[in-house]
Amino acid sequence: MRHRRKLIAAAALLVAPALAHLAVGAATRIEPPPIRATAGEPAAGPAGLRVLGPAYARPRGRILEARLAGSPEEIGHQHGRLFYPEMVQNEGTLYDQFRRYVPVAPLRWLLMDLSRLQFRGVDQGMADGVRREIAAQARAFAPDPFDGVLPTYHRFVFLQSLYDIALSFEHSPLIGCTSFALTGGASAGGHALLARNFDFEAGPVFDEGKAVFLVHEAGKIPYASVAWPGLVGAVTGMNAEGLALVVHGGRAGEPRAAGEPVVHTMRAVLGRARGVDEALALLDDPAHAPMVSHLVMLVDAAGEVAIAERAPGAPLHARRGGARRGSDRVPLTNHFEGPLAGDPRNQRVEAETSTHARRARLDERLAALPDGVTVEGAVDVLRDRRGPGGAPLPLGDRRAIDALIATHAVVMDATARVLWVSEGPHLAGRFLRFDLGRLLDPAFDPALDAAEPEALPEDPLLTSGDYAAWERAGSPHPGGERGAAAPDAGASTSPPGG
Repeated sequence: MRHRRKLIAAAALLVAPALAHLAVGAATRIEPPPIRATAGEPAAGPAGLRVLGPAYARPRGRILEARLAGSPEEIGHQHGRLFYPEMVQNEGTLYDQFRRYVPVAPLRWLLMDLSRLQFRGVDQGMADGVRREIAAQARAFAPDPFDGVLPTYHRFVFLQSLYDIALSFEHSPLIGCTSFALTGGASAGGHALLARNFDFEAGPVFDEGKAVFLVHEAGKIPYASVAWPGLVGAVTGMNAEGLALVVHGGRAGEPRAAGEPVVHTMRAVLGRARGVDEALALLDDPAHAPMVSHLVMLVDAAGEVAIAERAPGAPLHARRGGARRGSDRVPLTNHFEGPLAGDPRNQRVEAETSTHARRARLDERLAALPDGVTVEGAVDVLRDRRGPGGAPLPLGDRRAIDALIATHAVVMDATARVLWVSEGPHLAGRFLRFDLGRLLDPAFDPALDAAEPEALPEDPLLTSGDYAAWERAGSPHPGGERGAAAPDAGASTSPPGG
């Protein structure tokens, strides 16, 4: 009898987690909304062009350029069919990274179940059109090689919320971006420039397979978003009116499971705002309440600049800049400087990450720039690999502006409506020019545009042998979380001027 009780108890211990897992799955499933049926398959054109109705995708150097247009269902279907191979590769990379960092399968199941419980209502913070678009994208993503992880729509909703879910963790891989704005006399011709490095350590595929989306949503301002296949929202973008924005991770306040995922808020701003003032009003709208804290840098064609500091439950705080306000060189890394500066979470970011080291070097570079900086000059600042005071740093050091971890870098000319986008690897490759005045014109025909894109040259680092040696060494990233530490002046493999 005693042995039987022990066997029953052992069986219960084995079965209970499996039953709990099944119960969580049944109780937290996110169902797609009803959508109109859409159909169609991409047709192959010259030079790698893929066409599906008004939408297309084509390679421009090592960057994918794509137009998506129409209703939410049409855009979702176009996205899922035009980018099916790339989406499979991207999602597979994320799961490979998950298995690498969490090698024990039961622990992965537990983390997934906890996420499903915590974020079981995350789709409720998304606009109806966004949910319909994701549903159409999920329907078009067939066959689905990952349906054993989660049902397609449910999984896509989580992937569209990945930025917010990642930033809710203390050691997020998204605390590392560097941006700056130049306006008035600081930039050539008085153009308004917004330059950014998007640091995202989730696998090289997000660097090697980046995309420039040209989005024409019915009834909205057309816009461009620099991201990767599968992402519906935006982290870096500019619209046809010349409003440019970038998102930076930060920490303040308590993360929430309710609210609008930040990538969809950015998309709403690009689709509706014509300038910084309208963008700030949208960011302050309760309909766009944030789930996690972050910073948004905004620049418009008139040269207005603002940094919006957002946190769940906290009033929006905007730091204004721009030549007309006496600040024609505006820097941004990853710490809050307004009312949330004293938040303990922000203070940990300041103490334990590279935000101050990068900011100190960025302040130096911006102060030393002559008036009339060109796009080439802005790229040179983004590629800076030295510490404060010009101290040498090892290649890949996280305290550098260019820590060789960016999945994309972009210089946006809001006055000319032009993007310059890094081709990869990281910032070492060329920067390709995307003229939004042409590309966002609904009449633009990619089949009649065979010319190679204009490009800025690659970084000499790429051919010097140093980059190859760094890769052979395993692509190390010294500096670690404690990015405020003083640079080791004797540890450099960075060439002068990096």
